[in-house]
Amino acid sequence: MSQAKVPAWVTVALLPTINVLVAFLVSALLFIYIDINPIDAAKVMWTGAFGYAEGFGYTMYYATGFIFTGLAVAVAFHAGLFNIGGEGQAYIGGLGVGLVCLTLGEYAPWYIVFPVAIVAGGLFGAAWAFIPAYLQAKRGSHIVITTIMFNFIASSLMAYLLVDILKPENTMATESRVFAVSSWLPKMHEMLAVVGIDMAPSPMNLSFIFALLCCVFVWLFMWHSRWGYEIRSVGSNPSAASYAGIKYVKIIVLTMLISGMLAGFFGLNVLQGELHQIKLNFVEGFGFTGIAVALMGRNHPIGVLLASLLFGFLYQGGAELSFEYGVDRNIVVVLQGLVILFSGALEHMFRPSLERTYLKLFGSKNDEQQAEKGVA
Repeated sequence: MSQAKVPAWVTVALLPTINVLVAFLVSALLFIYIDINPIDAAKVMWTGAFGYAEGFGYTMYYATGFIFTGLAVAVAFHAGLFNIGGEGQAYIGGLGVGLVCLTLGEYAPWYIVFPVAIVAGGLFGAAWAFIPAYLQAKRGSHIVITTIMFNFIASSLMAYLLVDILKPENTMATESRVFAVSSWLPKMHEMLAVVGIDMAPSPMNLSFIFALLCCVFVWLFMWHSRWGYEIRSVGSNPSAASYAGIKYVKIIVLTMLISGMLAGFFGLNVLQGELHQIKLNFVEGFGFTGIAVALMGRNHPIGVLLASLLFGFLYQGGAELSFEYGVDRNIVVVLQGLVILFSGALEHMFRPSLERTYLKLFGSKNDEQQAEKGVA
């Protein structure tokens, strides 16, 4: 009997690729149904997302937001927690970023405001995740229920603040005043122009670099620190982790604080980097899409980065498709739903047949190699 094992890259890399391809094949049938050539549609989306500098900048701008919310969900998953409250945590974290820009931004340049906004966004997001974490750890309240309830509370709180507190006088718009120009994050095309590289203007800004640093931080924290090991232990087997002396309450709270902190950074990209004022519903569902990003990325920073690029492509490419063919934007939402369906809910649909195929093709060869090593 074959003792060969399926290598990790088959399920970590090949399986998600197949799922995405199947989602695109089903999407092709949808395009055929609405009388659009799927190959032409794919070309328009690809060109719109990566084919020119401005479109590429928009793709990276969207991807930056998905990196923050995707990492937030991924960290919680490692502790066995389904943090569905990224939307609310990003919302409240953005409030922290906005308050710093509205106050300190009047007196200091962006390179002073930015680190303070990072701290404020992280603290506000972590604080919003703390109560659900405490209720889960100490009272047994399910994290899914409490976090989704806190999404609604965050939405109501922000509506109150923008209507009654932060809204300037003599305006009906539910938004704060515009931040001081000196507090705005530099755009990527502005930074590249300093070193002599020309790039078309786009919303892509300095927070993209910070998002990449967050990926590195999560990787080091989760796989190269004691706390990360304890988080993964609790996620794998809470009883065994408790028997080994790992404090369940501490780990649950710590994990959710980090998760909320990462989601809170979302406001850096959208508010300080692009909108330059606090607006109602500025999160726009990125917190919920971060769940799909984490699932597709197998809760690993590299996977989250790649999945964020995919969803950035769908957002920007879908906008180009809507402009080029007059396609309803809801069709783009359907495309995103198909990717989520096959990469999330049906992610293991092809796994058994894929593993059997691999073992059939390469199992005997691997057995021979193991036997030769045993003889040696």
